[in-house]
Amino acid sequence: MTDRVRAFFGARGLGYNPHPAIVPNTRSALRLTELARDLGGHEATHDRLMDAYWDESQNIGDTEVLRALAAELELPEGEVEDVLGGDRYAERVAASTQQAVSIGANAVPAFFLDRRLLVLGAQPEETFERAFEQLGVA
Repeated sequence: MTDRVRAFFGARGLGYNPHPAIVPNTRSALRLTELARDLGGHEATHDRLMDAYWDESQNIGDTEVLRALAAELELPEGEVEDVLGGDRYAERVAASTQQAVSIGANAVPAFFLDRRLLVLGAQPEETFERAFEQLGVA
């Protein structure tokens, strides 16, 4: 299965090399991305954390890894320490998680398309093509 997933990612120009023994607790990573959102850098931070985990086998649940990635992204060190050393943004992450659960997201990944249709799990392109057709946005 891993080879099939790696080939699927590779065909789309993405790396797939998560560490097989690490399933990170991503709460701190999620809180760090909320800091980045407030600073106007959510997308770059999200993408960098995803690459670190999926392609580079980094443990994005480890605060030292997160500190290094935050420095690379030039996030303000003092604010990063405030997030990683406390519970800043915890309520926002909890609210976002609750919202996802309330619409039926019970798998990762979960895609809420056009705020109307939920697609759960890693799905083939055809599933998304049909979903967009169903939504009338294809």
